[in-house]
Amino acid sequence: MAASKRELFKSLDVCEMAQLQPYVLRTWEAEFPSLGKASGTGPRVYRRADVELVLRIKQLVFGEGLTLAGVRRRLEEDADDGEPSLAAEAVDDVLDGMARSRLRGVRDGLEAIKRLLERDANGRGEPELQLVAPVPKRPTKAAAKPPAGKRRRVS
Repeated sequence: MAASKRELFKSLDVCEMAQLQPYVLRTWEAEFPSLGKASGTGPRVYRRADVELVLRIKQLVFGEGLTLAGVRRRLEEDADDGEPSLAAEAVDDVLDGMARSRLRGVRDGLEAIKRLLERDANGRGEPELQLVAPVPKRPTKAAAKPPAGKRRRVS
């Protein structure tokens, strides 16, 4: 999928993938300074590794009930073990799911348009949409009057 090839994400994309509120992500950014990359003048961007870290933090906080200090210790322990992350697979699954969902929406919309066009082509019922040529404008009474400064006074 095209979405799974992305390497940089906006904070709203990360919140959507991790199903988090933006304030939670901002809190985690303050607690884990390596999370995300502040671009000079623009908004913070996140690499794939940052998204994996967000998903791992979420799992530790909400799944195992750890505090952020506990999460920091656990992440340091995991880094020492050199254990491969399952979060990388989770990121790919989330991205693929989002892409599938968006494609499903596009497909449904296109099928609705196709049904509308088929109904109109078969002559069943009045068409809901109809293209009509524009009607030429006729001069109005206001256009026929002379300009305000050139009017004649009637005594």
